[in-house]
Amino acid sequence: MHPGTDFLLKPVFIHGFSGSLHIVLVFVLFFSWLWRKFKLGDGGGGEAPKQRFSNSRNSYYKQALICTFCVSGFCLVFCLLNYFSWYKNGWSDEKVVTLLDLAVRTLSWGAVCVYLHTQFSNSAESIKFPNFLRVWWGFYFSISCYSLVIDIVLHKDRVSLPVKSLIFDVVCVVSGLFFMYVGFFGKKEGRDSVLEEPFLNGNRSTSVGNDGESNKSRGGTNVNPYSNAGIFSILTFAWMGPLIAAGNKKALDLKDVPDLDKVDSVFGSYPRFKSKLDVGCGGSGRVTTLHLVKALVFSAWKEILLTASFGIFYTMASYVGPYLIDTLVQYLYGRRQFKNEGYVLVSAFLLAKLVECLTQRHWFFKTQQVGVRIRAVLVTAIYNKGLTLSCQSKQGHTSGEIINFMTVDAERIGNFTWYMHYPWMILVQVGLALVILYINLGLAAIATLIATIIVMLVNVPLGSLQKKFQDKLMKSKDKRMKATSEILRNMRILKLQAWEMKFLSKINELRKSEAGWLQKFVYTLAMTLFVFWGAPTFVSVVTFVACMLLGIPLESGKILSALATFRILQEPIYSLPDTISMIAQTKVSLDRIASFLRLDDLQPDVIENIPRGSSDTTVEIVDGNFSWDLSSPNPTLKDINFKVSRGTRVAVCGTVGSGKSSLLSCILGEVPKISGTLKLCGTKAYVSQSPWIQSGNIEENILFGKQMDKESYDRVLEACSLKKDLEVLSFGDQTVIGERGINLSGGQKQRIQIARAVYQDADIYLFDDPFSAVDAHTGSHLFKECLLGLLSSKTVIYVTHQVEFLPAADLILVMKDGRITQAGKFNDILNSGTDFEELVGAHEEALSVLNSVEEGPAEKISVSKEEGNSASTNRVVQKEESRHVQNSKTDDLGEPKGQIVQEEEREKGRVGFSVYWKYITTAYGGALVPFILLGQILFQILQIGSNYWMAWATPVSEDAKPAVTSSTLIIVYVALAIGSSLCILFRSVFLATAGYKTATILFSKMHHSIFRAPMSFFDSTPGGRILNRASTDQNVVDMNMPNQLGGLANSMIQLLGIIAVMSQVAWQVFFIFIPVVAICIWYQQYYIPAARELARLVGVCKAPVIQHFAETISGSTTIRSFDQESRFRDTNMKLNDSFGRPNFHTAAAMEWLCLAGLAVTYGLNLNMLQAWCIWNLCNVENRIISVERLIQYTNIPSEPPLVIESNQPDRSWPSHGEVDIRDLQVRYAPHMPLVLQGLTCTFPGGLKTGIVGRTGSGKSTLIQTLFRIVDPCAGQILIDGIDISSIGLHDLRSRLSIIPQDPTMFEGTVRSNLDPLEVYTDKQIWEALEKCQLGDEVRKKEGKLDSTVSENGENWSMGQRQLVCLGRVLLKKSKVLVLDEATASVDTATDNLIQQTLRQHFTDCTVITIAHRITSVLDSDMVLLLSHGLIEEYDSPARLLENKSSSFAQLVAEYTTRSNSSYE
Repeated sequence: MHPGTDFLLKPVFIHGFSGSLHIVLVFVLFFSWLWRKFKLGDGGGGEAPKQRFSNSRNSYYKQALICTFCVSGFCLVFCLLNYFSWYKNGWSDEKVVTLLDLAVRTLSWGAVCVYLHTQFSNSAESIKFPNFLRVWWGFYFSISCYSLVIDIVLHKDRVSLPVKSLIFDVVCVVSGLFFMYVGFFGKKEGRDSVLEEPFLNGNRSTSVGNDGESNKSRGGTNVNPYSNAGIFSILTFAWMGPLIAAGNKKALDLKDVPDLDKVDSVFGSYPRFKSKLDVGCGGSGRVTTLHLVKALVFSAWKEILLTASFGIFYTMASYVGPYLIDTLVQYLYGRRQFKNEGYVLVSAFLLAKLVECLTQRHWFFKTQQVGVRIRAVLVTAIYNKGLTLSCQSKQGHTSGEIINFMTVDAERIGNFTWYMHYPWMILVQVGLALVILYINLGLAAIATLIATIIVMLVNVPLGSLQKKFQDKLMKSKDKRMKATSEILRNMRILKLQAWEMKFLSKINELRKSEAGWLQKFVYTLAMTLFVFWGAPTFVSVVTFVACMLLGIPLESGKILSALATFRILQEPIYSLPDTISMIAQTKVSLDRIASFLRLDDLQPDVIENIPRGSSDTTVEIVDGNFSWDLSSPNPTLKDINFKVSRGTRVAVCGTVGSGKSSLLSCILGEVPKISGTLKLCGTKAYVSQSPWIQSGNIEENILFGKQMDKESYDRVLEACSLKKDLEVLSFGDQTVIGERGINLSGGQKQRIQIARAVYQDADIYLFDDPFSAVDAHTGSHLFKECLLGLLSSKTVIYVTHQVEFLPAADLILVMKDGRITQAGKFNDILNSGTDFEELVGAHEEALSVLNSVEEGPAEKISVSKEEGNSASTNRVVQKEESRHVQNSKTDDLGEPKGQIVQEEEREKGRVGFSVYWKYITTAYGGALVPFILLGQILFQILQIGSNYWMAWATPVSEDAKPAVTSSTLIIVYVALAIGSSLCILFRSVFLATAGYKTATILFSKMHHSIFRAPMSFFDSTPGGRILNRASTDQNVVDMNMPNQLGGLANSMIQLLGIIAVMSQVAWQVFFIFIPVVAICIWYQQYYIPAARELARLVGVCKAPVIQHFAETISGSTTIRSFDQESRFRDTNMKLNDSFGRPNFHTAAAMEWLCLAGLAVTYGLNLNMLQAWCIWNLCNVENRIISVERLIQYTNIPSEPPLVIESNQPDRSWPSHGEVDIRDLQVRYAPHMPLVLQGLTCTFPGGLKTGIVGRTGSGKSTLIQTLFRIVDPCAGQILIDGIDISSIGLHDLRSRLSIIPQDPTMFEGTVRSNLDPLEVYTDKQIWEALEKCQLGDEVRKKEGKLDSTVSENGENWSMGQRQLVCLGRVLLKKSKVLVLDEATASVDTATDNLIQQTLRQHFTDCTVITIAHRITSVLDSDMVLLLSHGLIEEYDSPARLLENKSSSFAQLVAEYTTRSNSSYE
């Protein structure tokens, strides 16, 4: 080189030139800022808003910002390192210039960072970065390359050069290259992701152009940034940045969370899984656990292989530290093997940590991604199976159990992905540890291997115990969930009968059995934890004793390397118990799901479908024998033969339990076929006996997946008399229906069901006695308009108990004992057999009562003349009021009315400290917490003490003299090891005890609160929400929460321990440690709002999946009959994806935090612990939400007291039974309209009062108010002079009897259904059965009173269930009896029988009857006619009939006309 230019190679020149350029940059940035300030001040502000909400920005802004921040931090670290190094060794010109250059670099890159943040965070003023910045990046890259070239030239010239200069220049070149790329190739990107949307909502007018796009986003088509992320974004989880930023500014909602990628969505992953499963099973459908596992593995094999490779790299990188520790110790004591060895060692440590960090984060994320996918495909498989299950299979598995498969088993298998690589990775980790130990300690490594094997063998019996307890725990949980599900479904009847506390004790008994297994499980887990926390200490003791016996010299370097290896060996040993436990749990869950998927489906060959329009015969059965139970020798339907042509009306009639509903089910293909043929031609629609209504609005229920045709829709509403009902409802056909149609009357539900069927425009209609749930007028209207009108050209097969609907049929089938005993037209079969004659005879007998009342003398009525007059006067007054209120009611409709089912409540903002405090102080007032912490602290102190002892007491090298003898060394070490093991034993046992006790207390409190909640809570809360808390959230509190909190305390105590040790050894570490911790805490605070809301969304999005599933199971027959399975499967998949979205992003957010917060800490020895600490903290934050959700349900507002000690009525109350109603006003919720609008009347004691009125007039509401299911908002009800609001609920409800509208039976036995409180003798029960005509039926059964009743009483017909309800009231013998449309589901003969029984056994009782059959109320002493929540008429039937213009007389006339007409 030219002698005049050699200064160009001098570091002084390079650093001076670089520093000058960086100072220039700072000035340019400063002037640019000033210019902008003045420009905006001069009126540029008008454009600011437009720019602020600009819709595009530079795609590399985030990466550039992060990189500038890192370069600034990197320069600061080098500046500080050089300062401390040169401060001791003296200064020179070159050192001063270098230091100034680094300081200026730190300042200037910090300024660039601030500039980028202020200019680009909210907007994109320019599509590219500013020109001066791009020019500067070009200069920076050139200088960096120049410096690196000079370094290489000087190295070749054998000039001694510090390694750190070389490292610094390499980093500068790499960062310069990156800046060149983003500066010159960074492109504009559109904000098409919903993640940006919250920032745009500040001003609606600005986003007009983007309206269509944003609406589309809300519909759930927002693109997942993960799908489009580049390699750098994926590596650093930068694609999560916008979501976390959005969460930091506002509480996230589901619409803010991006969709899943196609691979992770159920729509993409389920078909793949299904095809693998079908190939594995060979099309046989006999799914085994092995088939299931293979299908799951092959459907995600790429991700599983990727996670395996991450696991391998992570394991190898984690062992670099222990392997090099001995070398580092020797280096520190001056034994250097080559020049710059220290730099090489530090670089190796740093690189290993970097690889360890990245691979661990991506390993964790990918496993969770696979977990989300596996859970979703399993839930979908279980759902699809539930849709095709045969009735026989369904009886073996109740909906509660199947829900458990979804909520617990599928969840657990999804969680197993965390552990799937652990079994083989443990072998790799142990193998690597042994190699390192062999290098350091020679043959003593064999002792380590033996000790490790012993520890692992000790775990085998513990693992098998855990599997056994887990299995039992799941079975008992199933039983509890099954019972809970059934109880929640029937909570109304439990409250009416005052049985809820008895059923709560049943749930508590089931929980007691479950808690027994839970206790065994958690204590076994505590023992396992003790074994494995003590394991590393045991292994190290055995190894060091072996060294002493073999005469292997122990040096401090080798000891430290061995201890570091043992500490890493802790990971496989710690994870082994969890892995074994998880394998056991997952095996149980896989077996359970496989056995469910193996169950028999409906027979596919029951129906032979003939192409539509190819035949005139729509239904034909030849020699058909069908049976619900194929193993039973007695078929359900025998020798069925009939043929139905297109457009024919077929009526099916017969007594209770004769097989009418089974005949319809058999046409639907629901009943297994034994022999014969069943042919169908055309589409079918079905209306079930007990209405099945989906939660959703009324319109959705009627359309049922079909496109809206307004003309046809209005015609159907008119035909089904729904127009008036919709006018009364605040939201019309957009009114949201509560779970199982809770906010509709029985008649409304039935009419919506009929409307749904009629709107489908099918070829074949099957009606299972739908007219029984509606009043006479509506029934005749429905029959005329629907069956004879809209469906006149269709094939209609209808089951009916109303004889008046029979003459209109072209063919009547009379059934008895599962056979068709007579078939033909009405007049033909009337004279040809006894069965039909009996039915018609019973009907005529009922009509004769009607005639006798119409013609009979007034004296028959046992009310005094005065009372009669007052009643008539009352009627006139009420009529006047009626008009007045009716007028004012129209004004009411203007008020905003709320829907009954509100969106699920979720807490927002941070989880309050009170939740943590409640959790830790629930058990024993938190008395065990100090002992748990003390145990952990002592364990940590003894661990540090034992390590310190080994390092201090052993010599640095062979030639140095040891401080103590070998025996003393080992004895002290063993003593410290035993002490630490005992501490961990106490800590584990106390933690298990506290966790178990807390879970038990929270369970009891929540269930007590739920069972004491008012009925309005159950009406507005879908069962899925409650079941979700009782299963998923309770499971988290039972199994996960104690160990999560214990793990957090453990990692924090360990972290503090290590900080304490390091502060003794190298206090300078605090210079780096304090800012690092501050940054980590800031990151965590930045991350927590988004993570917390995501975790809450996971909880909220799970309930709809369960809810939809429970509805599907109960309505599967209806769904199949309409051929709607594929639509329901799609809905389930969408709901699953909605649940998967927050789940997937929660996992990604956790890894984003670990990478962001730990990018700075991975150079320190504290990194793993700090990572673990933050990870635990965030995990606890996410899990504590389950506790928060349970606590939320322990504070449900309660019903009034069950018993008021100071105001208990006499045992004989009510002795007379007079019911006095005064100005009664009732609404179902504060935000809903009045249902009863000021009723005043008296039901005389000992008399029969009939309540009639059109559907929705308030009949059932009046009864609910009498039982205080709903409390009046004004007015009162007195029974025998006592205000029912002043006494306890149980005192009231236990003294009244009711036969409800929907006959309910519970799973159990006949005895437990009649006498759940166990207060009657067998003799009394048999007497009641005889009175209600069920004695012979029960005697036929094998177990008599102990014969089983399946879920919902499905093995009993509807009529038989109604008779059981009659049996209950006969046992109870109350003075006041309410019949709420009690005979709706039975034929006329059975109805007459019930009426006769009541007349015979309740002569001196007050009987209040709501009926649709006018004959049921004609022999009443008084009749109350309600209309729109007002009393229209109230008098004796005879008086009301005398006045032909009275509404009651018109109702009777309608009924008589209907009964006498033939509808032909």
